[in-house]
Amino acid sequence: MSDWFFKQGGRDRIFDWLSLDSKIDSLISETWGRIRDSWNSASSFFARFKLTGWKRAANELACETLTLGAGGLILLYSMALPAFMEFDESKYETGKFAVTFLDRNGNEIGNRGILHDDAVPLEEIPDTLIKAALATEDRRFFEHFGVDFYGTGRALIENLRASGVVQGGSTITQQLAKNLFLSPERSIQRKLKELFLAFLLESRHSKREILKMYLDRAYMGGGAFGVEAAAQFYFGKSVKEISMAEAALMAGLFKAPTKYAPHVDLAASRARTNEVLSNLVESGFYTAGQVHNARLYPARIVEHNNINSPDWFLDWAFTEVERIARGKGEYVLTARTTVDLKLQKSAEQALVSTIKTQGRYKRTRAGALVSMERDGAVRAIVGGTDYGRSQFNRATSARRQPGSSFKPYVYALALESGMKPGTTVRDRSRSCGRWSPKNYNGSYGSGRRIPLRYALAKSLNTTAVELSLSLGRDKLMEMVRRLGVSGVRKTCSMALGDGGVTVLEHVGGYATFANDGKLVKPYGILELVNSRGELIYSRERDEKPAPQIVPKRVARDLNKMLYQVVHAGTGGRAKLDFTHAVGKTGTSSSYRDAWFVGFTGKYVTGVWLGNDDFRPTGRVTGGSLPAQTWQAYMSVAHTDMSFPTIPGLQPHPTQVAEQQRLAYLRQTDPAYRARAQQQRSTASLLPESTRKALQKLARAMRKANGKEPAEEPEKKNPPGTSGPPDQRADLRRRLNDGDNNSLAR
Repeated sequence: MSDWFFKQGGRDRIFDWLSLDSKIDSLISETWGRIRDSWNSASSFFARFKLTGWKRAANELACETLTLGAGGLILLYSMALPAFMEFDESKYETGKFAVTFLDRNGNEIGNRGILHDDAVPLEEIPDTLIKAALATEDRRFFEHFGVDFYGTGRALIENLRASGVVQGGSTITQQLAKNLFLSPERSIQRKLKELFLAFLLESRHSKREILKMYLDRAYMGGGAFGVEAAAQFYFGKSVKEISMAEAALMAGLFKAPTKYAPHVDLAASRARTNEVLSNLVESGFYTAGQVHNARLYPARIVEHNNINSPDWFLDWAFTEVERIARGKGEYVLTARTTVDLKLQKSAEQALVSTIKTQGRYKRTRAGALVSMERDGAVRAIVGGTDYGRSQFNRATSARRQPGSSFKPYVYALALESGMKPGTTVRDRSRSCGRWSPKNYNGSYGSGRRIPLRYALAKSLNTTAVELSLSLGRDKLMEMVRRLGVSGVRKTCSMALGDGGVTVLEHVGGYATFANDGKLVKPYGILELVNSRGELIYSRERDEKPAPQIVPKRVARDLNKMLYQVVHAGTGGRAKLDFTHAVGKTGTSSSYRDAWFVGFTGKYVTGVWLGNDDFRPTGRVTGGSLPAQTWQAYMSVAHTDMSFPTIPGLQPHPTQVAEQQRLAYLRQTDPAYRARAQQQRSTASLLPESTRKALQKLARAMRKANGKEPAEEPEKKNPPGTSGPPDQRADLRRRLNDGDNNSLAR
């Protein structure tokens, strides 16, 4: 072959390799020469600009400054971007509605709405109040651009000298940014967001506008937002009419309204008022003589029958009113709610007591609790330990990882797919990508076969993940959405509760199982009436019956499994001695979140404990403090035994005995029957006759639309029979069926 390519002789040569080699050498030589000539030309050109001495040093400094400045701008933008994502102009407005709230019995419990807060222009707010607020909260307000670096540095020095926090460095603009856009978590990230949002507010609004928004939206204690609502609450008059002593008292509330509120601690309030008066003198706004009378004659407050307003519940209920009344053209409303003030107080006491007694030792400073009836009527919401210190509602707004309390949704899907509580599954770890689940004890599973009920009772991670992968994570997502729980992502570890859910949504999801598989949407509004006394919304009239979204068999089998969690699993501390209790514990990674969610035949309640800044707790699990808090609340929430049994379970012996006693009283005691009838009547905002007529009309309309079956003709006893069936058998049937209407109140 080589002879064929390299034949001797000019014409006979097929390829001239020597000529090709010569051309390649020439091309390389010419190219290198051109590159060298270009480099020399460029070097000669730039040599003209060569700097030496101080000029070179200045040039190097300028270059480094430009480089560092560009890097700083990129870093600054990356730090500011999360803050800009929090900015939402819709949060400027607290709504167009002015709502008076009533409890479930028709007693007034509070107000919400912008018309109660900012009806007074800034020009009509007394100078004494504005100066007192500036002297106490931000003396350099009209001099800085959102952040007072001088004041922050001074406060830092004073705090270091005192070895504690004695002065705050936040400006009025920073406080407004926090109140409008941010949660109360104490972290560097939140402080950075607050700083950039303060700059953004200063760039968009004048100082007068910022001051007006601050005075209108600051929480002042007693359920009052803004200085006008506070003046009405504390002094029974408009803010335009307050004296210097009253202005000083109100200015002292900005820092800690529940701590310095006069109806909470009068001595602390008087001391704080004197401090504000001293600030007025130190800042140069007034002389000592001008504030002397205010010291001698302190402000007197008006008395209130109920100062314990259910503020956490009212904040959520106000959002419900906005949703229901949107587009109806009515803005001054009265709302009858579902809240039970006794249960609200018991819930607050149970949560606060746990955190105060054990929170410091267990490094747990935040918590939330939600309690509702089986149909979703919310009776109590606790969004934190101190509403005056932080109005952020952790029960309705904070999304936290539910941990193993998410697993009932996985097992509900397994039951719906045909499994039974006794179906055996294998305790083994199955990899998903590079991740493999481990149980709480650190093992990857024993490999043995176990019943489904045992896997849930012992909260085995391996089995839950195996079920989610084998049944399909898309199906699990669909189950969760069907139950009304959002914030769940499709991940390998989704069965272990790695998504973020709110306490309210999570409790609502469990309530569907307590409601025998019928959908439960938490609700807080029963009726809405406008300023003319016209009913514009009635839940009984306007809401459709709850659909069956989970088969009864599935709900009842799952309830039996959740019963084992409390009586033979991780939730033993939630056990009640007078009725059945079911539920599930949950603990997220690194012990950041601890949950217990469960229910009886009457109430569905969820408890979350953790920290606002997501720091780990002191190894708090769902079966410890949350279960104890749940048990403490539920023990006092049930005041009688007149409620049905959990679907799927047998009646509790204590309830059976009590129901037999009540049945005997119904038959033999006319006075008892009269009291029971009176208790069954609802405290509607409408006359009873009107309410019954509306109910009858609503039923007729549902029948006409085919949404409610027609009534069957009354069945008579067969010939030869008379009298009621066996009372004990009938009682057990009613308890098992969960017939609320058949039970005595």
